[in-house]
Amino acid sequence: MSMKFQPFLALLTLLFLHKFPQVVADLNSDREALLAFAAAVPHARKLNWKKTTPVCTSWVGVACNLNGTGVIAIRLPGIGLSGPIPVNTIGKLNALMILSLRSNNLNGNLPSDIPSIPSLCYLFLQHNNFSSVFPTSLSPRLKVLDFSYNSFTGNIPTTVQNLTRLTILNLQKNYISGAIPYLNLPSLKVLNFSYNNLNGSIPKSLKRFPSSSFIGNLLLCGSPLKRCFTVSSSPSPSSPSYFLGPPTVSHSQHATLKNKLGAGSIIAIVIGGLAILLLLVVIFIRCLKRTDGGGSGMMKKTISGGGKSAKPNDFGSGIQEAEKNKLFFFEGCSYNFDLEDLLKASAEVLGKGSCGTTYKAALEEGTQVVVKRLKEVAVGKREFEQQMEVLERIGRHPNVVPLRAYYYSKDEKLLVYNYMPAGSLFSLLHGNRNAGRTPLDWDSRMKIALGTARGIAHIHAEGGGKCIHGNIKSSNVLLSDELEGCVSDAGLVPLMNAPVTMSRIVGYRAPEVIETRKVTQKSDVYSFGVLLLEMLTAKAPLQPSGHDDVADLPRWVRSVVREEWTAEVFDVELLRFQNYQEEMVQMLQIALACVAKTPEMRPKMDETVRMIEDIRQSESKNRTSSEAESNIQTP
Repeated sequence: MSMKFQPFLALLTLLFLHKFPQVVADLNSDREALLAFAAAVPHARKLNWKKTTPVCTSWVGVACNLNGTGVIAIRLPGIGLSGPIPVNTIGKLNALMILSLRSNNLNGNLPSDIPSIPSLCYLFLQHNNFSSVFPTSLSPRLKVLDFSYNSFTGNIPTTVQNLTRLTILNLQKNYISGAIPYLNLPSLKVLNFSYNNLNGSIPKSLKRFPSSSFIGNLLLCGSPLKRCFTVSSSPSPSSPSYFLGPPTVSHSQHATLKNKLGAGSIIAIVIGGLAILLLLVVIFIRCLKRTDGGGSGMMKKTISGGGKSAKPNDFGSGIQEAEKNKLFFFEGCSYNFDLEDLLKASAEVLGKGSCGTTYKAALEEGTQVVVKRLKEVAVGKREFEQQMEVLERIGRHPNVVPLRAYYYSKDEKLLVYNYMPAGSLFSLLHGNRNAGRTPLDWDSRMKIALGTARGIAHIHAEGGGKCIHGNIKSSNVLLSDELEGCVSDAGLVPLMNAPVTMSRIVGYRAPEVIETRKVTQKSDVYSFGVLLLEMLTAKAPLQPSGHDDVADLPRWVRSVVREEWTAEVFDVELLRFQNYQEEMVQMLQIALACVAKTPEMRPKMDETVRMIEDIRQSESKNRTSSEAESNIQTP
């Protein structure tokens, strides 16, 4: 077992024991039970379990409680275990909280003494070949129950309703039959009953889950699957009470329905149809007028304050005619257009932030750029141009969005950047979270976090190590096509009216910034820590109310960690990536270090980069070498 894995197990142990009362454990009894299990169950890779070696510190895949009196976790995924599990082996570990035997070749009956261990919280048995009936006796403390990709049979027992702490229930790809019992489990966040032999109607209490949770059960119906229809005639005892498809209506029934439609009903139907037709004509005419008025793409002298689209000169209404070719391009920029072309381009509002409004401009030759129209600029032309030189140098890093050109006049300041069609981290985390969306996996989040950290560290190194970003948030982390995190809006704070800017980034502000209104590199670190918590929890620190009394994300995470270490702290879309649980906890620790209340307790940005790199490198090495070294990963 890796050295880095031991502290993780100790941390989980401490937090579990804080939450649950201790169970009397006997280490000698646990040792004998595990040795009996190892002797009876063949395994392709040899375990280093010996009677003469200490169980808690040297046995691979084994973790004990803090005082070393009993085993609380067994993790043996993918080590080639085969055959049935004997009774009175693992089932005798009366303090066991976590059992992971996934991705092995175990078969036969699952001993009933295992899922009924009173202290058991996490049971991972997926990707084996157990063929027993679904167990009826289950630990009331279970939070995760994963039996997927096995051959379990029988019905789902009603005792599952007693698992009030359950957050994940995965029974995918088994041979479980019968009706789904009524399950009102308020903590349940992931459910998968797909590809079994279930029948009947889906209980109303489970309709909040997507159709993918129930597909592959041919005789199952009801929301979110196809509607259930009761058979009108009395069914034979062997006939199912539900069938899929539309109900049939006889000719006599049709005639009866037709006769029930009186003259008044027919007139109402005709009038309703005419009203709908008239409404469609009005909508069509309005669309034609809108097309005629907006198709030319020429400038108008008004600024659109709302909506998602805008006329091109929205970002150039303050430009004087004599200055329209004074767009300054930096050396090496490949763009071939002038300010006149830019102002004639069709434009779309991408967002309104603390530094101004951002537009996507589509030029006639097909080039797309981003134009930021600054507001509240508090410096003169000379200071502005000097800061533009700084921004150009900062933008040479691959994790910083490069500045390509700028325009300065008394009434208008424009910045031109590359357009990044993949969007922002904010939209990826909080955009479409419906059932059909593709979840943001853990590797992608780690990649984005590391790229963002490197970009901020590069910004901090500029200007002799004195440069500050000052406005770090998920909407300012843009993504490349390869999901590399790129920091935008770098170096704009020195140009802005600071009090106005600070009032717009509530949620990411460090405590000292609220009082002093001054940003520092350590306040940047705090903002990055909030961004990491946002990435881990998928909870946005910015609330739509716009007030200062919004929910404090760092305080919420601290309370969860302090009071009960549960899966609720992480984004529900991360719960499926159980192999990366250790990385998630380590990233959470980095985030909490970054949001320390006092600036002196926070790491520097380059130190944060090294910590994230260490997680990726060490965990990547562990995963690739686990086959050879039996380096057991978290479930």
